[in-house]
Amino acid sequence: MSKNKPAKKKVVISTKSSKNKVTATTATRLKTTTATAKHSVELVFGKQQYTLMLIGLGLIFVGLACMTGGAMPSPDIWDENIIYNKRITVVAPILILAGLTLEIYAIFKR
Repeated sequence: MSKNKPAKKKVVISTKSSKNKVTATTATRLKTTTATAKHSVELVFGKQQYTLMLIGLGLIFVGLACMTGGAMPSPDIWDENIIYNKRITVVAPILILAGLTLEIYAIFKR
């Protein structure tokens, strides 16, 4: 068994003159200002960059939604116009690439 040793008391010795007294209210103010300074965290990106990222994600989502479709009404009928229309083969990839380009621009923008 180990014995619990009593904790040593710390003694604070002040060498300041009476003119520079720290009152309880100024000590509280000092503590709060240092506490708020420690907790303020600056974000990596700004508001405009986050907005551009959201717009880019929206473009990617719209492009993926445009790419859906192309189902044949009957498995016995083959219609090229349903699968290879301009919305699926041209518009959707352009929207997706525009969204990715906007994402890259928002990340590297200063």
